[in-house]
Amino acid sequence: MAQMIHSMIRVLHEDRSRAFYETAFGLTLANRLDFDDFTLVYLSNAETAFELELTINKSRTEPYDLGDGYGHLAVSVTDLDAEHSRLTSEGFEPRAIIEFAPGGEKIARFFFVADPDGYQIEVLERSGRFG
Repeated sequence: MAQMIHSMIRVLHEDRSRAFYETAFGLTLANRLDFDDFTLVYLSNAETAFELELTINKSRTEPYDLGDGYGHLAVSVTDLDAEHSRLTSEGFEPRAIIEFAPGGEKIARFFFVADPDGYQIEVLERSGRFG
């Protein structure tokens, strides 16, 4: 059976991205591999073995075009309201909290926030399927 281990995104500025992911989600440096043309940065936390890989292409100066194929990353939190308030106070401008309950049955409670490169991160309340 396959085990998911990481997801990779390309970012322009390592320091800015590392600061965002550490402040927003508690992800810290697990490993950093520096090569002539690019750097790979692996971020993780004690909550899960899954890692976020940041790829920094050293010759890149223009923002990446995220296109229409990228969806989002997702994290889960215990207290959604507190996380929304905390991210707001950090200046990250999270979108409004959504209560997703089609047909009256609550499926999820969540909001989205963008990282410095425009990648969308869904922040879900830990409950039901996302518990």
